[in-house]
Amino acid sequence: MVERARRRPARVPASTYRLQVTADLDLHACARLLPYLQQLGADWVYLSPILAAEPGSGHGYDVVSHERIDESRGGAAGLAAVSAEARRLRLGVLVDVVPNHVGVATPRENAWWWSLLQHGQESPFAGYFDVDWAFGGGRLRVPVVGDGDEGAITPDPEAGVLRYHEHEFPLAPGTSTHDEQHYELVSWRAADDQLNYRRFFAVNTLAAVRVEDPAVFDATHAEIGRWFREGLVDGLRVDHPDGVRDPRGYLDDLAGLTEGAYVLVEKILEPGEELPTSWATEGTTGYDALALVDRVLTDPEGEQRLPLASLDWHAMIHTTKRAVADGILHSEVRRIVRELPPLETGVEQLEDAVAELLACFPVYRSYLPEGREHLQQAFDLAGEHRPDLGAPLSALAPVLGDPGQPAALRFQQTSGMVMAKGVEDCAFYRYNRLGSLTEVGGDPSIFAVAPAAFHDALAERQRSWPDAMTTTSTHDTKRGEDVRARITVLAEVPDLWTESLATLQQLAPVPSEAFACLLWQAVVGAWTDEDPDLRARLHAYAEKAMREAGDDTTWTAPDEDFEAQVHRAVDAAFEDERVQQVLRRLLDAVEAPGWSNSLSAKLLALMLPGVPDVYGGSELVEDSLVDPDNRRPFDVALRQRLLADPQLAHPRRAKLDLTAAALRLRRDRPELFTGYAAVPAEGEAAAHAVAFDRGGVVAVATRLPVGLAARGGWGDTTLGLPAGSWRNLLADTTLEAQVAAPPRLADLLAHGPVALLVREEDR
Repeated sequence: MVERARRRPARVPASTYRLQVTADLDLHACARLLPYLQQLGADWVYLSPILAAEPGSGHGYDVVSHERIDESRGGAAGLAAVSAEARRLRLGVLVDVVPNHVGVATPRENAWWWSLLQHGQESPFAGYFDVDWAFGGGRLRVPVVGDGDEGAITPDPEAGVLRYHEHEFPLAPGTSTHDEQHYELVSWRAADDQLNYRRFFAVNTLAAVRVEDPAVFDATHAEIGRWFREGLVDGLRVDHPDGVRDPRGYLDDLAGLTEGAYVLVEKILEPGEELPTSWATEGTTGYDALALVDRVLTDPEGEQRLPLASLDWHAMIHTTKRAVADGILHSEVRRIVRELPPLETGVEQLEDAVAELLACFPVYRSYLPEGREHLQQAFDLAGEHRPDLGAPLSALAPVLGDPGQPAALRFQQTSGMVMAKGVEDCAFYRYNRLGSLTEVGGDPSIFAVAPAAFHDALAERQRSWPDAMTTTSTHDTKRGEDVRARITVLAEVPDLWTESLATLQQLAPVPSEAFACLLWQAVVGAWTDEDPDLRARLHAYAEKAMREAGDDTTWTAPDEDFEAQVHRAVDAAFEDERVQQVLRRLLDAVEAPGWSNSLSAKLLALMLPGVPDVYGGSELVEDSLVDPDNRRPFDVALRQRLLADPQLAHPRRAKLDLTAAALRLRRDRPELFTGYAAVPAEGEAAAHAVAFDRGGVVAVATRLPVGLAARGGWGDTTLGLPAGSWRNLLADTTLEAQVAAPPRLADLLAHGPVALLVREEDR
């Protein structure tokens, strides 16, 4: 059990509902949606970033000013409207905040960055940014210039700016040429190894800020502090805490600012890794729970029977991470080496060794002095991979293990960048045996989780992190929950999938079998006859996925022939009758069990220990693909009509009804959610049930529905419910459970694949 010194916040949500705040769905519009959220049963509204962002930003993570709320998103008046309506409805307000970086794509929009460019090291904001001035010869390197396009850089002294196409940069006082500035416009290619400022991952237009400096913390949290002083907001979701130099110190500062309010961290935990107990947080945003739910619904028998089963995940990610350390993030590797104390080893050897350590690092980052075991694992593995690097590795070990060394701190900030770019944004598009497993926060080498292990993990979660978030979809998931639920079925029909993939490759060949596997799984997972935009969405997904994979084409060097063949395959799904026949056969096999998985995953996620988040629209259907597809608007009016009229038919309304029942129960009966115990099934189909008791409310879900149907259903399999009278909120039926006569699952689940049971005497 994890022991934590942090006191529980005064207010903790029973659940949250995430809204993507945009110019089209601004804060005033969000305020108008709150009655629907309250009727659905949500306890808090959860808002995407609302501080002033780059013009036209669809996500808000590119903040340009920490002093105000984005006017296009509703401004201060919009947040006041949300808060007032939330208070009227007794809802809490959770806001996503971005401490690691700021947007600098449009320099004039960011006063700090503009000043930095104009005045260099003399700018009052110079210390806000993480710049290695010495490496740039006293100038900041801005990588924006296209190949052979230096002649497009033109000064306009009259306007006081330097122009490069649509970009504007300030001229320093009394200067008129590019060479006289405190910055240098350099080739975009220089970002790989010549950059001298820290970024968010490899995004040149997101410049990192030094939030560990008290002055920078105060400046970047001025508006956030006002929200809490004025009682507008109740909690925060912290984006990418691994990017800041000292996450623990940052969270302590945040706790002081908010007086210990509810705070979550967007933190990915690798298998076996635990969140540091010293952090002032209630837990993660739920990727760990998502991975657990998906895997308990995955058939382990499919692991060796699916195509591409021979792929070695750990070898793959070592390769992709090393490519990142040697490529788009080599600037960070070089900076780590520049910050080392004098060592009797050559610079090139040290850069090679640091890159190898980053490729071997087993988790996103360590937090010295905590997490030394992860650093040691990286050194051990690097020594095995590269025995020729023995000398530089030995020299690096005492330095990178010392939290007082600047290079050690920078190494910690960099390892997460390499992991994210090498794994989430590359290997997840290459390791395509079963796409539902290559999800943010998941390790696809863990193919399935048995119910017993599932229960053990959730019992520990209840003991250690009972207020952490649980989720099934986010703005970062590669596939929406219903897409993953359908893809998961393929593990139960591996022969059909293998045969279908081979036929599709004959009819609409994709030059890479691995990418064909990913592409057709996405088509099957997202397919619907009701979306006129599906074709365009799949083309957009295919382009992003193949370029992120980087095997055959890339963003910076597209292979036109390869990409054309991929796009022809997408078109064939809509135009070629032979391809459509193959897809229809697959869909006939996976649609119904996929829907069973959707309902099971939703119920489990809503009822397991933690604070469940409903990603906007997912209470009815969430069939999105990777961003920006997963941020597209959803039909709010339809959901409002369905919620208001229980008799109104819709093929997916069972999910809405399930979500409403679970959220209302969590909000209205918190005393029923104080424990965790597995509820065992007994009989020939026991392996197809997963059920648990939270302390007076029992969730029952179906797993492996294809296998269940093949064996003829539940038969006489029973569920070991505690004795008493129980009402199924999803079917409005009651049953009596006795120790000597436990209920049959065939009766309990006669109305569908899931049940939500509440003790009658507790109603």
